[in-house]
Amino acid sequence: MSGDNTSGQTALTGSPLNVLGALISDTFQEARARWLFRGLFGLSTLLILIFLFALKIDLVEGAVSIMGIESTSRAVAIRSFVLRSYSFISMFTYIWGTLLAIFASSGLLPSVLEPGRIALLLSKPVPRAVLILGRYAGNVLLVALNHIYLVGAIWIIIGLKTHMWEPRFLLAIPACLFIFGVLLCVVTLIGVVTESAALSVMVTVAMIVMSAILAQRQLVVRLLSSEWSRQLWRALYWIVPKFYDLATVMMQTIVFDRDLDWITPLWTSAVFAVVVLSGALYVFAKRDF
Repeated sequence: MSGDNTSGQTALTGSPLNVLGALISDTFQEARARWLFRGLFGLSTLLILIFLFALKIDLVEGAVSIMGIESTSRAVAIRSFVLRSYSFISMFTYIWGTLLAIFASSGLLPSVLEPGRIALLLSKPVPRAVLILGRYAGNVLLVALNHIYLVGAIWIIIGLKTHMWEPRFLLAIPACLFIFGVLLCVVTLIGVVTESAALSVMVTVAMIVMSAILAQRQLVVRLLSSEWSRQLWRALYWIVPKFYDLATVMMQTIVFDRDLDWITPLWTSAVFAVVVLSGALYVFAKRDF
């Protein structure tokens, strides 16, 4: 791995675009050396193979009955199977896929901050912000490839088997990738401040849990006795990225084809991501290595 890192770091010359490409390549090389690349794609492949096996069974008599679908119409039963499959895969990718990606990515930034390695990187004529953004972009591209592979393969497999093509299922790719990118900003900030991969994961998971709790604001606000506590709850809700809200909108759109509000969870989470990533860039620029 040290040879790959050295070759990647010696390429940090030229235009900012070339430098960014070299940093992204270095991220992929390190992910491959740490078996993170094989791990993510291996789990996705396993899930794809499970679906291939399930779809070899008669959809009505086998796979459909396993999911507890009861229908006298084969067409209705198959459609129910397709929608439940979409529901399972989209939520698996959104929740567990995001958590696995966060866990896999958490160690890639602290490794850059190791004393010998960061000294070598900073000796290059590269802005510090580009170092962080290159690492960030490399992580996002790695996870994007995995999401496209998993969701795209399942969509094609189910479509070929059932002849039911629902393009809205592909919304799971940008939705899952967006929330990963938001949470990766938190991982980046904690990684720059503490150089701790474990703490980065802990804070990110805590934020996911907070999002689910704060999303129940309409119920909780009615239960709180004081105005200041209600205002605090509302403020925290708008600050924390909308992991829960975006999952709800995604599921309702993919499974039930409902027209819901995507804009609010997207723009509020995007603002949070920009602020947190800007904080990470500022801290990294001021740190003395």
